[in-house]
Amino acid sequence: MTALTFTVVVLTISLLAGMLGALTGLGGGVVVVPVLTLALGVDMKYAIGASLVSVIATSSGAAAAYVREGYSNIRIGMFLEIATTMGAILGAYLTSRVSTHALAIVFGLVLLQAAYLSFKGAPEDAERVESDALARRLRMGGSYPVAGTLRTYGVRNVPGGFSLMFGAGALSGLLGIGSGAVKVIAMDRVMRIPFKVSTTTSNFMIGVTAAASAGLYFHNGYINPHVAMPVMLGVATGALVGAKLLVHMHVKTLRTIFGFVILALAIEMIVSGIGGRV
Repeated sequence: MTALTFTVVVLTISLLAGMLGALTGLGGGVVVVPVLTLALGVDMKYAIGASLVSVIATSSGAAAAYVREGYSNIRIGMFLEIATTMGAILGAYLTSRVSTHALAIVFGLVLLQAAYLSFKGAPEDAERVESDALARRLRMGGSYPVAGTLRTYGVRNVPGGFSLMFGAGALSGLLGIGSGAVKVIAMDRVMRIPFKVSTTTSNFMIGVTAAASAGLYFHNGYINPHVAMPVMLGVATGALVGAKLLVHMHVKTLRTIFGFVILALAIEMIVSGIGGRV
């Protein structure tokens, strides 16, 4: 494959990944890493480095649109980012000490769990909850637009969500996926935040999480401009398109896309990791 062909293929894949990342809160890296590794033969640690750059681009491209539309909860995002940033630094530190085979298996297991929880997710019209005492004290409740009106929501189990966010940050630094899958599950399933608010707030958060670990990847020499540049451009463009599509899509559709894509990738990554193909 020539350099030009490689660039065009990576750009196209990244464009689609960016759209998916913006729609589901995954951050794009969940598609970019396995495709670069399995289909194009890129070393997984270099794929992770490129993915981290793309995650920052996804967050920059989609987050501004979601904040403007009134979906993202900035207060929740900034609070939970404390945990994810600390976890991301830890995960990036561990990267040079973990083999790519082990990384692939861990990657797949994380996605498998996220796919299961996504298919098991609550229906779109699930009963809204009232904020518990700690969430009220932190003023985490909010509202988001639904059919031209604002629907209020509450938040629960802040400590549980904060703990999962530390793990999400560690996975981001270790795997370069932005850990959007874990963040969405933590907010949607544990903290009982509506799915659209969870995905958009995840997009707001993932850029900061990725930036915390990208510096260590750069220091270790795992960010190759020839791979990272087309990934970043494709994902950033796709994220802008996905952000415009999200406001018109139903939560059930988003959950289905989220679940099937990461289920397929999870199986492939686990098999490849066990078989030593990455």
